[in-house]
Parts: sequence; structure tokens; C-alpha cells
Amino acid sequence: MLANATGLFTIGEAAAIGIIGGADGPTAIYIANNLAPDLVAPIAVAAYSYMALIPLIQPPIMKLLTTKKERSVVMKQLRKVSKTEKVIFPVFVVAFCSLLLPSVAPLLGMLMLGNLFRESGVTARLSDTAQNALCNIVTIMLGTTVGATANGEIFLRVQTLAIIAMGLLAFCFSTVGGVLLGKVLYLVTGGKINPLIGSAGVSAVPMAARVSQTVGSKENPTNFLLMHAMGPNVAGVIGSAVAAGFFMLMFG
Repeated sequence: MLANATGLFTIGEAAAIGIIGGADGPTAIYIANNLAPDLVAPIAVAAYSYMALIPLIQPPIMKLLTTKKERSVVMKQLRKVSKTEKVIFPVFVVAFCSLLLPSVAPLLGMLMLGNLFRESGVTARLSDTAQNALCNIVTIMLGTTVGATANGEIFLRVQTLAIIAMGLLAFCFSTVGGVLLGKVLYLVTGGKINPLIGSAGVSAVPMAARVSQTVGSKENPTNFLLMHAMGPNVAGVIGSAVAAGFFMLMFG
């Protein structure tokens, strides 16, 4: 909304800038490539920069919005998840979200395919290749192709500075929203939910969850929030992909 209000960008470009708040590099690139092909490089740089700066950006916001008592809440150990649930989960997520928003199928499909490789237990070689060799190859190719579009004419513009600034603001909004929802759940559950795990509701896995763990352990060294924070962290990946699919549907 802010990018659209400036008048510097089309509605599609504004949507591509807004998705930076999800802290998901591949999703930001995918949306930018479809809705704002001229801005792929600056949007990719902004998205990955803020993903790397999560340990610096999120803690001040988390401490500002929560009390010491809330940050010290100890959450109980999670139940053991069965093998069947682990296999059904990626299939169900792709099927449900693809029927809801067909344009999101490529994003969630690739994410959940890797998940299925790992959890099925019968594709060890494919899982190892996807996690290591293939991931490294794709990363190199992605960095090379995005870098090839990063020419001076695009970067030396007012719009690029606006993208960097609004991308940071979008990411801060995501963190604020997650923490505030965590506070709501804290009140609803009578203090059983630590609001800090709400900040992990972005796509940067597992960095955002680690930040929740770090901030929480400083208040209460006996607290272990990492696995609890991974829930909203994975939900953030799915949520940002769904948001991207919605943008594709509305503005594509």
C-alpha cells in the first residue's frame, strides 16, 4: 500500500516490494520476475539483505513490544509427531493451497517436494542431492542470473532507495504483527504461549526461530523456545507463498 501510494511504482511493482516483508528470497524473486521484471535485482538484494540482518532487526522490536514476564514464559515440550503425519503434511499443504490459489503451486510444490523426499524415508539419495549438490547449483545459478540484471541504470535511481527503505519497513511490520499476535495468544491461553515465538512467523528458516530462542534464553536461561518457534517459522514460509499467490492472482 505504501509503495503504491508513492506513485513511483505500478501496482504490480508495489506488490513485489511488499512481499519483501515475508523475508523469503526465492518468493521475492519469483514475484518480482512475474510482476516487476525490471526490479528483480534491487528486490532480491533487499530481501536477502534483511534476511541476513534478522539478528539485528528483530530483537529490539521484540523487546519493545513484550514485557520481561512475557519473555520469560516457559513452554512445555511438544508432543512427538508420527511418521504418517510427517508424510501426509507436505501432500496436504500442496493440495489444499494449490486448489485455493493455483498460482502458488510452483512455490509450495518445490518446498514440500523436498520435505517429502526427507520424510518418506525411501529416497535418501534424492534427499541428499536436493539438500546439498542441487541446492548449491541452484543457488549459484540464481545468484549469477540475478546479478546479471543488476546494471547501474537500475540501481542508481530514487526508486531503488525507496525499495530498500520500504522493504525494511515491510519486514518490521511482519515482525510487529507476529509479536502482537503472540501477545494475543499469551492472553487467550492464560500465559502458556511465549509471545517471542510470534516474531519467527517470517520465511527466514531457521534464523528467525533462532532469534526467538536467543532473546528468550537471555530472560530465562532454562527456556528452550527453538522448536516452538519453528512452528510459526514454517507457517511463515507457507504464508508468504500464499500471499505471493494472492498477489499473482490479483495483479498478474
